[in-house]
Amino acid sequence: MQASYRLLLLGICIVWDQVQCSASSGRDECADPVAACPANSTCFDTLEYFYCQCVPGYRSTGKHNFTDKDRDTFCKEINECRENSNLCGQNASCQNTIGNYSCSCKAGFRSSSGQVNFMDGQSNCTEINECRENSNLCGQNASCRNTIGNYSCSCNPGFMPSSGQVNFMAGQSICTDIDECSETPLICSPVNCTNTNGGYQCLCKTGTFPSTGIKWVPNYSKCIELSCSEGPAENEPSTPLGEIQRLLRETCLQQSDQGSPDGKKLLQQDLLRNIDVLLTGPLHKAMISRFFQIVEDAVMRATPLLDEEQTQINGIALGVEIRLSRFTASPQGPVTLGSGNVTLSTDWSTVAGENSSGFAAVALISYYNLEESLNHSFDEDALARENHNLTSVQLNSKVVSAAISNAMPERHSSSVNFTFSHLQLKDSSQTAVCVYWKNDSSGGSWSKDGCETVEANWTHTACRCHHLSSFAVLMALYEFQDTFELQLITWVGLGLSLICLLLSILTFSCCRSVKGTRSTIHLHLCISLFIADLVFLAGISSTSNKGGCALVAGLLHFFFLAVFTWMCLEGIQLYRMVVTVFNATLPRHYMFLFGYGIPALIVGISAAANRQGYGTERYCWLSLDDGFIWSFFGPVCVIILFNILFFVITIWKLAEKFSSVNPDLSTLKKIQVFTSTAVAQLCILGLMWIFGCFQFDSRSLAMSYIFTVLNSFQGVFIFIMHCLLCKQVRDDYRNLLSTACSAKKYSEFSSTSQSASSQGMKSQHDTKESQM
Repeated sequence: MQASYRLLLLGICIVWDQVQCSASSGRDECADPVAACPANSTCFDTLEYFYCQCVPGYRSTGKHNFTDKDRDTFCKEINECRENSNLCGQNASCQNTIGNYSCSCKAGFRSSSGQVNFMDGQSNCTEINECRENSNLCGQNASCRNTIGNYSCSCNPGFMPSSGQVNFMAGQSICTDIDECSETPLICSPVNCTNTNGGYQCLCKTGTFPSTGIKWVPNYSKCIELSCSEGPAENEPSTPLGEIQRLLRETCLQQSDQGSPDGKKLLQQDLLRNIDVLLTGPLHKAMISRFFQIVEDAVMRATPLLDEEQTQINGIALGVEIRLSRFTASPQGPVTLGSGNVTLSTDWSTVAGENSSGFAAVALISYYNLEESLNHSFDEDALARENHNLTSVQLNSKVVSAAISNAMPERHSSSVNFTFSHLQLKDSSQTAVCVYWKNDSSGGSWSKDGCETVEANWTHTACRCHHLSSFAVLMALYEFQDTFELQLITWVGLGLSLICLLLSILTFSCCRSVKGTRSTIHLHLCISLFIADLVFLAGISSTSNKGGCALVAGLLHFFFLAVFTWMCLEGIQLYRMVVTVFNATLPRHYMFLFGYGIPALIVGISAAANRQGYGTERYCWLSLDDGFIWSFFGPVCVIILFNILFFVITIWKLAEKFSSVNPDLSTLKKIQVFTSTAVAQLCILGLMWIFGCFQFDSRSLAMSYIFTVLNSFQGVFIFIMHCLLCKQVRDDYRNLLSTACSAKKYSEFSSTSQSASSQGMKSQHDTKESQM
């Protein structure tokens, strides 16, 4: 009993102890945060314990998580601006606050977000251009200069700041005019000085003008007399050229007045406008020299009125580029002007001259379309005297004028250099000639006196001239000199060709074994070619007599066309031999009408349409002008195309007949030989005139050799193909030679009988071919 009582008391004590422990562990230690955690920290409670953390902007001096047992730990404020100097970015300032920070833009910069204070990454600071935002920031007669984060003001030339500071801020100073005439009494000596707002003027007396133009150079400029050219007469009708003269005189007379005209405005609105009107119509040769002189004078008269050292003005019809220099000592060094088509280069000593007055100017005037009006104004006699093989010339560059302020440029040893762009690519048969416009009694012409060609390629030509005027580049077409080899080939080849053609004519006329339609065609083809070669050899270069030269050209036109028409008949006859076997012959009157009638008709129409087209400066042949040469090449091309068509059909039909069941091999082989020789003949004659087209057009030496060889030896080719390669003709030649040789050993009667017997056997053997 007593033991049980003791156990009960022990259980009650254990339960009581557990209740007390539970009550103790459920208590909230963060209920009094001041007692639990230090200042600037936050208390966090858990079931078993609690801990403290510093609030944002503060950092623990000990552990990150700590309790009240860490007596030496507290929260210290973080200085973000000190720890990261670039925290706010460029052009911004960082301000530290209790537990935080803020950014703001520096003076002269503005926040991109519009917020005055911002955190990192929320905005950027951009520079404020005070001068642009307020054009009147610095006040009158002052200039504003923007700097990084700031600006500064300075007075314009001719004004001084009231504060005495060269650079100042808005409101710190006022710019007042400097009276140069009072401060420097001798600044315009010996002429009168007149103060102006921001400057001064040195006024020459009426009839004179400052030697350095509108800008007076102290201690160097002087007044020089004006020589104004006469304007148009009062009763003279108003013309663009006369208007330019009037403006030129008015500008000259106004230069001594206080209100001198604006040089750039004068050039752009007055001078170029009248020149544009003038050049819209035709410009006669008699006006060219006067036009060039007036334009150059007008441009040079306006140069002293220009402010800038370099001026470039473009109009509709021309462009002007001007370089000028005002100096106290003679300028030195190169000077270059350029437009899209030409570049001018010289040196300042040439521009200024020896007796310089303190002002030098050079002008380059580029005319955009003037070459069309001047493309036939050549000093042909002078060019021909220097170049005997010259055939034709034409302008191949834009026309330009060059003018300088030096009144006597010929006294200087330096030259003026030009680089022209070609209007058309230059080929190897052309030569670039640098020319200038030479004034003469006839109105003027292009001449190469005083100009030389330094270098030329396909696209550009460099020129050097020892005087000034208007310049351009001519493309001169030269006839290559006939070499001894070409002449030898022509004479030997054509001589041999004529002999062979004569033998062919005799063969086709006398040999009975080849009598027929085909031999008739070959006979007249050889006759036409014989006459054409004979006329070619005798008169192709006889250009001194215009009438005789035209006759030679007409005969060549007719007989060379006849060669091709008879060759076309051969193609037609071969076609009929294969396709219409039973009617292969052609009536003679139809052949003559086709072979000679068509060439006569073409020549007649051509002569009636363009009689001047027969005969050129180089050859007695058809002119290349206006495509007249196609009165020959056109029919030739048509005939060649028809023959090619006939030969293709013929070869195709021959192939079909060879593959047939029972072909007539002997006849087909003969037609095959005929076709082969006809095709070869077409190739030779066709190729000859293909190269002949280049011969008369581009003057290429290589083409001339090929054309000469084919032309000179075509009679030999025909004799070989139609006579020596023909078995019947060879047999006739052999019989003829045998007859001639056997006359010495045998009697004339037996030789003749043997020859006649042999001829009779041969004629009987080839009866079928004779009908062809």
